[in-house]
Amino acid sequence: MYKKIFLIFTAWRLFLFFIAFLAPNFIHQFGNKFPYVGLLESSNLPHFLWSFGNFDGVHYLGIASHLYDFQYTQAFFPLYPLLIRFLSPVFMGNILLTGLIISNTFFLLGLFVFYKLVSESSNEKTAFWSALFILAFPTSFYFGSVYTEGLFFFLITSSFYLYSKNKIFLASVVGAFSSATRLIGVFMLPALIKRKAVIRQAVLLLIPSGLSLYMAYLYIKFHNAFYFLTAQTIFGQERSTSKIILLPQVFFRYIKILLTTRGEVLAISSLEISSTIFAFLILALASKKMKADWLIFSWLAVLVPTLTGTLASMPRYVLIAFPIFIYLGMINNLYIKLTVLTLFLILLTITTAFFTQGYWVA
Repeated sequence: MYKKIFLIFTAWRLFLFFIAFLAPNFIHQFGNKFPYVGLLESSNLPHFLWSFGNFDGVHYLGIASHLYDFQYTQAFFPLYPLLIRFLSPVFMGNILLTGLIISNTFFLLGLFVFYKLVSESSNEKTAFWSALFILAFPTSFYFGSVYTEGLFFFLITSSFYLYSKNKIFLASVVGAFSSATRLIGVFMLPALIKRKAVIRQAVLLLIPSGLSLYMAYLYIKFHNAFYFLTAQTIFGQERSTSKIILLPQVFFRYIKILLTTRGEVLAISSLEISSTIFAFLILALASKKMKADWLIFSWLAVLVPTLTGTLASMPRYVLIAFPIFIYLGMINNLYIKLTVLTLFLILLTITTAFFTQGYWVA
């Protein structure tokens, strides 16, 4: 099991590096579209490596170097950049290299846990195909970039796995780490808690403690416990944090965008709305085949971000809704699976090339 997962992970990682290496020959570099890009260039790493720290990656590296001294970086949760900060001496103080190693190591570990989680609830064939689909997904490169996806994937799959083994305390502790990594980590609480044996499961209330500690820090340091929310509007995604915008309004807005724009805006908007609809459709189809706790977490993880009035970053957010990939792995028709896998890989090649050349993808 571990050998197979390690081999396909290695092939995936080398494939993405190869795409990033070739991309400058076909796509003009967009330039400094995001701040602090010099932090990546000064890493003394080749472009095909440092380009996986584009966009949000520089903010995590900035936090790792200077904590939250930079304004509005409070939108990014602390566990991942703190790991980079504490482990960077092991890797000669190179924070970018440290971030890449952390992301890829935890993602590989997450794949091991994911494989075991799926194989025990279904079978090894489904588990292997599910791993293939998650690696081939058009935005899977984020798992191996200087982003929280690799670490977060490991934390949530580990929490679900520990809970399935009735190790509720350990599942809660890991869940607490997930809520210190990303806001949606708190959704592990409603996913795992059951109506029966509520007293025995009270320990699950530890899960939001990661978020609570971060909010306490923000209040003490900046006098605003919700700074992680209010800072979101600065990043140019037209994200509303002061009011809830219902999904029909969001879809209506995107229909207007699709009808009135072209070029890069049209391409990004198409990717955002198509990935959202795809996630909703597959989760709906999976409703009778997946465990309820997996589905509760996944639905909350993909629905809540849409309430901010935009589908920005949804192609990345849906990566965490892992029942999507399990459902695809359960398809019996080999030709359908190979067709979907091929389409995913083609899109992954395109999105990776553009992302590493400085174009916003998700």
